[in-house]
Amino acid sequence: MSNSNTADQGFPPAVSNDFYMVENTLVIGLGMIGGSLAKALKENGFSRKVVAYDSSVEALKIGVKLGVIDSGCTDIGMAVRQASVIILAVPVKATASVLKMIKPHLQPECIISDVGSTKGSVIKAAEAVFGTVPANFVPAHPIAGSEKSGVEAANSQLFAKHKVIITPHAQASAKAALTIARMWQSTGAEVLQMQVEKHDEVLAATSHLPHLLAFSLVDSLAKESQSLDIFRYAAGGFRDFTRIAASDPTMWSDVCGANKSAILQQIDIFTQGLANLKQAIVDEDEQSIKGIFIRAREAREHFGKMLTGTAYAADSENKNVTFELQPGGCLSGEITVPGDKSISHRAIIMAALAEGISHLDGFLQSEDSMATVQAFRDMGVVIEGPHKGAVKIYGVGLHGLCPPPGMLYLGNSGTSMRLLSGLLAAQKFDSVISGDQSLNNRPMERVAAPLRAMGANIRTSANGSAPLYIKGGQKIQAIDYQMPMASAQVKSSILLAALYAEQSSSIQQPAATRDHTEVLMSALGLDLQVQGNKVTIIPGNQIAGFSLSIPGDISSAAFFIVGAVISKGSKICIRDVGVNPTRLGFIHILKLMGADIQLSNQRENNGEAIADINVCYSPLQGIDIGEEYVSIAIDEFPVLFIAASCASGKTQIAGLGELRHKESDRISVMVEGLREFGINIEEQQEGVVIQGGQIQGGKVDSRGDHRISMAFSIAALVSSAEISIGNCAQVATSFPEFVEQSARAGIRIRKEETNVSK
Repeated sequence: MSNSNTADQGFPPAVSNDFYMVENTLVIGLGMIGGSLAKALKENGFSRKVVAYDSSVEALKIGVKLGVIDSGCTDIGMAVRQASVIILAVPVKATASVLKMIKPHLQPECIISDVGSTKGSVIKAAEAVFGTVPANFVPAHPIAGSEKSGVEAANSQLFAKHKVIITPHAQASAKAALTIARMWQSTGAEVLQMQVEKHDEVLAATSHLPHLLAFSLVDSLAKESQSLDIFRYAAGGFRDFTRIAASDPTMWSDVCGANKSAILQQIDIFTQGLANLKQAIVDEDEQSIKGIFIRAREAREHFGKMLTGTAYAADSENKNVTFELQPGGCLSGEITVPGDKSISHRAIIMAALAEGISHLDGFLQSEDSMATVQAFRDMGVVIEGPHKGAVKIYGVGLHGLCPPPGMLYLGNSGTSMRLLSGLLAAQKFDSVISGDQSLNNRPMERVAAPLRAMGANIRTSANGSAPLYIKGGQKIQAIDYQMPMASAQVKSSILLAALYAEQSSSIQQPAATRDHTEVLMSALGLDLQVQGNKVTIIPGNQIAGFSLSIPGDISSAAFFIVGAVISKGSKICIRDVGVNPTRLGFIHILKLMGADIQLSNQRENNGEAIADINVCYSPLQGIDIGEEYVSIAIDEFPVLFIAASCASGKTQIAGLGELRHKESDRISVMVEGLREFGINIEEQQEGVVIQGGQIQGGKVDSRGDHRISMAFSIAALVSSAEISIGNCAQVATSFPEFVEQSARAGIRIRKEETNVSK
């Protein structure tokens, strides 16, 4: 089995009748780990017979008495000759001697594995004994344990819901690797595959170093003159951390020798980090101290979400989310919507590049915007919050970003990826940016190409998508760029890169797009000139720390606006919404269809227009929607499809090709769903023709697209039957409280969650 892939590889879960039943499993070493595995295999029926060999006859007797094993043996030769699978549950230092002991008796089909926490030393031991690593030898490491020891501590549930890493070598038998994987799956463990070298590096950081720190801390404190009081009054955190110092000293001494190089490297990294914290305390550098603590706290959460394939919203972690809606209802009262997502992204970016401290209010705490926050934390920016929409950012200036410790993971946020690609192209350090499966399938050459024309060294993946590989240290050149398609994200990426050029850059758009980047840059004193659809930026100005109140997101308000327009008796007021002229395309469209929508209490904050939006029920008439509206209403078209479905007559929309490259192919997914609802809709390559009618209700799949989930939810206000919408977890990317806010407004909605099987 080739093991050239550097990424962790999981094994699909096996059902009970797919297990490779074996006749005899021999466990050599009946301690806590060996005993727990033996007991699990005995109970779950993976092996017809479970036998153990141990130098302690007493341990074997106890194992039989406690039902851990079927029998113990003292004749290793006979036990090996009868074994189908042999598990070495001995200290890694003893691996070579045990392999020498069993070598003369091994049968050709017998499979060998181990449970050691280092794998490089195990491979070397096998090579030393056999001359090469046998094809049927598949090393493994269960990431589970206890401070208890001995067969008396055997626990058949020890490995359940824990990870086991197998590290098959290049010539390993596929059957042997699958057998060991199935064996561990039978214990309830999740099995991953990893290269030997990577395993030892990762475990040195995540397991070996914490154990050594616990041993060292307890040993150091035990030497203190006040040691009795220290331990007497120790709090829970101390007890939890130092619990692992009660582990087997012999085993961990062996680990230090077996994984010496990787452990020493991790000790050096930790020592440097501790020295930095010490110096910050000496200097009374509150910002540095707070930065270390904030980054640590947020990183713990961040990596947990990365490992689940999501970003930052708890609602989408390991959950299948379905929206269930009863038909009918109307919208009434006053509501608010979350902070504008587009402005939230840009405010974090500009605050990080500012000199001094910036304060944001109304920040959207969603998956997408938090992806931008985490990216800047990874690049050394201290960010406090968000807490109830308030964020405090300690800017580092245009040239103060630090190399991230690894890949920047952006979840499902295309805005984060495209904007950051321009900024990162101008930095001195290399970077890699990636996201979840959906984001990594979206087109990124459209932003990479103009950045290359500016001198950036940026490489997309084979299909022109993420991950993006950006080489630092490039000299950014000014550009006069004619955009082939209208895109606010591409425009903003170029503007951010242009901050680092020596001369002015210009961007000519084929149509107007949202201009939040230009508005914020101008408000912060950067030299921008806007003439029609042409934007020119003259670099050179520094950015000072600032305060910004972020208005409500009009794209989130759009769902309630359409909901009120189509449902009889509705009358609502949506407070404090951003009404930037480049975002009002869908309101213009609805008014052309006959909608009663009024703006009141209009004002401006840092260049952004804000107003209250008042909406009443209005009979709609189908119209032809021209391409001139597409670029300034692109995100609202899913819910406009719902409006068109409720209008009298035919609505024809053209120029929607960009919708096929969003979180889903929004044209196809909306067409499929509306047909399920009984609407007559014709799909075209870059548009649709919708004949208004009665929405019947039904069961649809949003394909993990947040805007489609919310658009279909609005349809329930006028449906004749219940609506069920599957795959709605990603609503958290833009509107985490959509269900709660919708219910308060009058939509008959509930959310059902089930755990994703792993």
